[in-house]
Order: sequence, then C-alpha cells, then structure tokens
Amino acid sequence: MAYIGVQPRLGNFQACDAITTSATTTFNLLVGGTAIFPQSAQHCLVSLNGVLQAPISSYTISGSTIIFAAALTTDDSIDFITILGDTLDLGTPSDSTVTSAKLNTALLTGATDIGAAIADADLFLVDDGAGGTLRKTAASRIKTYVGGGITMADQFRLSADQSGGTNAIVTSNLERVDTDGFGQLGTGMTESSGVFTFPSTGIYLIQLIGFINIRADGAGNVSIETTTDNSTFTDACIVTAGNNDSSGAQQSVAGNFIFDVTNTSTHKFHLKTHSMASGSYLMGETDRNRTAITIIRLGDT
Repeated sequence: MAYIGVQPRLGNFQACDAITTSATTTFNLLVGGTAIFPQSAQHCLVSLNGVLQAPISSYTISGSTIIFAAALTTDDSIDFITILGDTLDLGTPSDSTVTSAKLNTALLTGATDIGAAIADADLFLVDDGAGGTLRKTAASRIKTYVGGGITMADQFRLSADQSGGTNAIVTSNLERVDTDGFGQLGTGMTESSGVFTFPSTGIYLIQLIGFINIRADGAGNVSIETTTDNSTFTDACIVTAGNNDSSGAQQSVAGNFIFDVTNTSTHKFHLKTHSMASGSYLMGETDRNRTAITIIRLGDT
C-alpha cells in the first residue's frame, strides 16, 4: 500500500554509501545514492577511526543526516554506517483476525497443565454472553453455579422400638443419628411429629432400612409416604417382611425413593406401618442404626 512520507524499512540492515570527511559535524546519509532516514540514533552502527560510536553522546540523527558531537577533520575516517531496520509496529489487529496458529503453543496446551486438583481460587475465562466479551471468574463461582456435587446428606433413626399397626404413622422416637463418626452434610432435614421437611428444593434420594420383629406366622409392611400438597400422603415405597415361624423372627427390609422437591412447603414425607401382625414392631436403638432413614440431595430440581 502507499505511504505518506518515507516507507519504513522493517528489519533489513543497510550499509550507507562511503562518506568523505571534512571539517564539519553534519553529513548526509545515502544508500545507493538515495537519502535514507534512520528511525533514531540507536538504529545506527557507526564506526569512526576504527571505534564504534555511542548513540546520542557521540552522534545524533536528524532526518537523513548524521550529526557528530565534535567536528571531524579530513584526517578522520568514517569506516561504516549501518542502518538497522525500523522497529516493527503491528498496530491493533482487526477483530477476529488473530487465529490460534498465531499464538504460542505453550499458552494453552498440556505443557501448561495445572498439574493439580482445581482450587476455588483458580481462574477460568468465560464469555459473558453480552457481546462476546471474555471475562475471568473463580472456580468457586462456577462450582456454585453448576452445583458442587452432593450438598446435603442427613440420617435419622428410630431410637426405640415402635409398635406396629394398620396405617400407623411413625410420629415419635425419631432422632438424628449421633453415633461417633457420624457426618452430616449441609443444613439437614427438619422433623416434627414424624413429618420430614427438606431444607431446600432439589432431587432427593430417600433410603429406608428397617428391622421388623414379626410375631408368629405374620407379616409387616412399612412405607415411605410423600405429599406434594402438604396434605395428602401416598405410598412412594413400601417394603414387606414375613415370618412362617411360629416362634417369631426378626426381618430386615430396605427400600428407596427419588423425590423431586419443587416446593419445601408442600413436599414432605413420613413413615407408616401397614398391616403389622399383632405383637410385631419396628426395632429401634439409640446408639446404633436398626431402623433408619438416609436423605441425600442429588442435585437441583
């Protein structure tokens, strides 16, 4: 393309034409008989009488002339003047013109792998969705947005034996597990008169493990009943234990249900016994789990 003024010389070295010295400080700079315009004194290598000269203090450049700090004589000899190319100024690239091929491969490759588990303070680049602007954000924010895995886990147990019956809601002797080593995660559940309330909306796994003491030739059922209107409870999971032994027996049961809790005010659950044989009961203890409920929040609703 055309230039206003002298076209810059980018990167190429040029030797100036020989200069005959005289009693003056100023000499014209020519290459092939054409005036040349060095970018600055620092862009020139000047040898006078076999000694390289220091830019600025020994000489300066003005346009296409060199000006020595002291007048030369006819006995002086300018051995050579080499012009270094102008500093390359790329300017600002146009939008969307810099490709990955123009980037140093060490920037975003396996060679720069973090080499450790991601920490909350680590930074990511994200498109903010408003015009394609890249912005940085911490891993802790991303974890909060996408979900940091399981955020709530809780466990309750029956702390004493519970007599069974037909359609009898378990309303008492329920306690949060407190055995040594128990680990609750998050806020946890709330229990009142046997009804369990969730701390937040989400998808929850409700697991029931129970021991039923079944009297002779009988059976017993226990269920997880849920409500989505805080009024009507229906069976979500029911488990059965039976006994054909005339002397009675202890039977273990297990069941589970995945509950989509979209409203913590209306979505709840309780336990209920069904058609328990006379004299049969749910077994409970206060220092270990016999009949227990585990509630785990799996993710967002």
